[in-house]
Amino acid sequence: MALVEIENLNYRYPGGRGPALSGINLRVDEGEFLLVIGPSGGGKSSLGRALAGLLPRFHGGFFGGRLRCAGRDLGALQPRELARTVGIVFQDPEKQLIATTVEREVAFGLENLGLGRAEMRRRVAEVLDFLGLGHLRDSPVHTLSGGQQQKVCLAAALAMRPRVLVLDEPTSQLDPGGAEDFLHTLRRLNEELGTTIVLIEHRLERCFHLADRVVLLDGGKVLLDGPPAAVARGAVARGLPFVPAVTGVFARAGFAEPPLTVRDGRRLLRALESAPGVSPGGAGAGSGPAAPVAAVKKVWYVYPDGPEALRDCSWQVPGGRLVAVFGANGAGKSTLLKHLAGLLRPNRGTVTVLGRDTRAQNPARMARRVAFLAQNPGDYLFGDTVAGELKFSRRRLGVQPGAVEAVFRLLGLDRLRDANPRDLSVGERQLVALGALLVGGPEILLLDEPTRGLDPAWKQRLGRTLKDLQAQGKTVVVATHDIDFAAEWAEEAVVLSGGRVAGNGALPEVLEGALYYNSQVGRMFAGIAPVYTVPDAVRWLEARHRAAAAR
Repeated sequence: MALVEIENLNYRYPGGRGPALSGINLRVDEGEFLLVIGPSGGGKSSLGRALAGLLPRFHGGFFGGRLRCAGRDLGALQPRELARTVGIVFQDPEKQLIATTVEREVAFGLENLGLGRAEMRRRVAEVLDFLGLGHLRDSPVHTLSGGQQQKVCLAAALAMRPRVLVLDEPTSQLDPGGAEDFLHTLRRLNEELGTTIVLIEHRLERCFHLADRVVLLDGGKVLLDGPPAAVARGAVARGLPFVPAVTGVFARAGFAEPPLTVRDGRRLLRALESAPGVSPGGAGAGSGPAAPVAAVKKVWYVYPDGPEALRDCSWQVPGGRLVAVFGANGAGKSTLLKHLAGLLRPNRGTVTVLGRDTRAQNPARMARRVAFLAQNPGDYLFGDTVAGELKFSRRRLGVQPGAVEAVFRLLGLDRLRDANPRDLSVGERQLVALGALLVGGPEILLLDEPTRGLDPAWKQRLGRTLKDLQAQGKTVVVATHDIDFAAEWAEEAVVLSGGRVAGNGALPEVLEGALYYNSQVGRMFAGIAPVYTVPDAVRWLEARHRAAAAR
């Protein structure tokens, strides 16, 4: 029996350029695990907000159609009833946390429901124990890791015992381990408690196989709807990139029944391993040693009233390369990039950039030669138009007017010239923020989690843009949890752990044999072939598939 019923749902945001949702018809059964995928701006988050009763209640705009849960119209429910019906967890835990400690955070929503103290204590204890957060009951929420904070947000939603749990890209800011742990928790909720889950995600390699059903949205419409394997085949047939890397590899190589997991993919690879074929090149290894453009030497750094972020950290940044920086949440990646940009100064040790100690340089003047793009591109956007944004950066950086037009050409932003940056998609905002930095003509580009929230198509565009910048002689350093993106585009990598460099070198050397910091394709090919990217895997499979068919 359907728990959620959506009939001819249409929605347009106030001042929107087009409908965010158009003619949506969906049914979600009780206890179902539904995965919603698709491009940025395709309507996924809008669908999640509609399911949570936030449209048009909190966002305004035009709303048409019917949306019921357990037979009741969501739009007619009072806030207390709505909280008991649908819970929602967003992608940025810090923007959802209100209270000072874990226990108070989970109890906050229950207080608003008007529950008695005894019932609140019981519910808080129960949900904290189920999610493995009991030992953090009295911990300040700001001291928790990203994964722990996201679990607290989940606990706060679960404590109100909603019939449906909606999650909008909840793993986008988590490292690989934190993401796996969070998704394992969702599976337990679904299997052990029967919680109905609607998960909106871009990181499909970790959750595609968990779903009972997958819905692909594009242009505000349902494009595909069915079991994971069927949707994967349909997406590949349409040339759409919204499938896990393992599935996409086999589908593009001509396999009629592509696997959904690394385990099943390895079984097929072992069967083909003995067939003759060519060895692909794998990830790029660079063209020999590169002269360093920056060096971090025995650096220690402790945030005021905060954690020790860098501990005896030493690393040389190879010039003219695209370098990935790996590490868990709290490993020191962002802190390292901020030191290279001159935004932080070491407590001990030295940071030398382009031949000069950062202590002797003005960060504002460094910005022309060393550009730093933080995780949220919206922090960089203040103008009313894209053109105005880039012109403001040109004046701030004191460069010639021609620099703006050069950036428009490089990034292909001409069609967005008169658009308001706040009306753009996540990927478009990322490019505009990048453009604002490139106006100054920097020699070193530092990007902190640039693929966060980007769909596969936008990741490809970003990767090509970074390679174009590298071809111009620029050094690009990318701190990222997205190992698949790094495997395809980077040449070298450095791994941080506990504020120290745990390893660095050519990317294939760093990925070889790695369990944690490896691409999904790399894990599937471990011990079989040095293959880490989708294109190389497709070539490997096509060669052996043909050979096997010819025998």
